[in-house]
Amino acid sequence: MTDKIIQPSVSSLSSLPVDSSPGFGYNPAVGPSSNAITPESSNIILNKKTISLTPTSLNSIYDRNLNRKSAEINLSALSFLFCEIVSWAHRQSKGISDLESRLNGLGYQVGQRYLELVKVREGFKYGKREIKIIEMLQFLHSPMWIAMFGKSANELEKSQDSDNEYMITDNVPLVSQFFVVPKDYGNLNCSAFIAGIIEGALDSAFFSATVTAHSDPQDGFPLRTVFVIKFENSCIERESLRS
Repeated sequence: MTDKIIQPSVSSLSSLPVDSSPGFGYNPAVGPSSNAITPESSNIILNKKTISLTPTSLNSIYDRNLNRKSAEINLSALSFLFCEIVSWAHRQSKGISDLESRLNGLGYQVGQRYLELVKVREGFKYGKREIKIIEMLQFLHSPMWIAMFGKSANELEKSQDSDNEYMITDNVPLVSQFFVVPKDYGNLNCSAFIAGIIEGALDSAFFSATVTAHSDPQDGFPLRTVFVIKFENSCIERESLRS
């Protein structure tokens, strides 16, 4: 005697083909009945056919290799995009300070995500979690800066006046090359966006800090910018306990 498979008779899902539809499963437009087992769906399951639960595309971002290290964005496209970002932030802001704060906030979100991406791409060499301030700053100064801008930052210094202040210097910040700041904008520095990236990366690594960008032009480097990193007292206390 052979066991017979009992198939419930419910409305068919023929209007939802498995291979060409947005997915196979619950359809909010149909309701609970869309999850019912039908002769069509049971045949698929019994024959062990592959069922796609999400849309598939050869160009989907989820299909790309995270370890790809080649540049994917044209510099001209990046400059156009960043100029539009600054233009949007300017329309929303009430002054220079507010504009820099908005750019910082946008960069912060990038830094939170990019830190993890760089760790994945660098593999075991930089995959470990930094637990000391100087190690974390060295990672930002070289591996992460190279991943973002194709070169290391120029200087990494500790403030002589304060134990919780450090400085990363870039003689030619990438985003500052895209436009000239009008005279009536005073000391506006659009590298506040990069300062936000640094701050977001530090916070994601549990090094709470405030990062600001300051113009410091020198001979041959009119766009030279110093990123002042001021760590919270809790980070300094934690550092002293480890040492």
